[in-house]
Amino acid sequence: MQKTWFITGASRGLGALIAKAAIQAGDRVVATGRKREDIAKSLGPDNDQLLSVALDVTDAAQAHAAIKDAVSRFGGIDVLVNNAGYGHLGFFEENTMEDAQAQFATNLFGVFNVTWAALPVMRSARHGHIFNISSLAGILGAELGSLYCASKFALEGFSESLAKEIAPFGLFVTIVEPGPFRTDFLTSESLRFGETVVADYDDRRDRLRSSFEQRNGHQPGDPVKLAQALIKLANEAEPPMRFIAGSIAVNAADTKLAGMQAELDRWRLLSVGTDGDYAA
Repeated sequence: MQKTWFITGASRGLGALIAKAAIQAGDRVVATGRKREDIAKSLGPDNDQLLSVALDVTDAAQAHAAIKDAVSRFGGIDVLVNNAGYGHLGFFEENTMEDAQAQFATNLFGVFNVTWAALPVMRSARHGHIFNISSLAGILGAELGSLYCASKFALEGFSESLAKEIAPFGLFVTIVEPGPFRTDFLTSESLRFGETVVADYDDRRDRLRSSFEQRNGHQPGDPVKLAQALIKLANEAEPPMRFIAGSIAVNAADTKLAGMQAELDRWRLLSVGTDGDYAA
């Protein structure tokens, strides 16, 4: 059955590749981005399978208008891909509250805006699938990534809770957790850095920022294959809650889970000992 996809951040990177994969699969796509002309550069002009819509996900009114346009053109939404986002990097002390608010405005509250707008449509249809694009940074905290990781950890908690709330309506949520993929994520278009400088971090800041620049273009993950994987997952009768993408992310998740289990076992007696000696 032909599906209708609504994809945020579809003017470039993974979002554009997901849109192309969906179109190649015979589905219809509502591709959104801040500028419609940028979408056209990546995906071409609107046609029977493609509708491009300008959308800044931080604007709730725009989110509702974009969903309305999608329903008017294609009749509904079967797959929502919350992909729009960017990475703000820097040691926590070198960031500001304004940096944090901007990071969460796009990576978390932008997802809220679009999901609030789309859910009534999807719920009334009693079927659908939401992909929330997280990251390995939503599984594992990292130096220089305190704000970015915080936004992705928050996205994961939201997604787990939302999945339970909407499951009775035939809706699924999948958290996509990619490791390093060869997208434009490590370019200036997708990364921002804190501007405050604390001297105690000088050595590590320079080394870590340099490592990001060196890794750009050498990531092992193939974003075309990731986009194709999402097409496959969208057609699964029982899709996963989490989809960890790439060998680096899978290995990192294995290591974290093993560490968490070891820590839980080590402190188990003290942990359960905090129960009260109350009468049943």
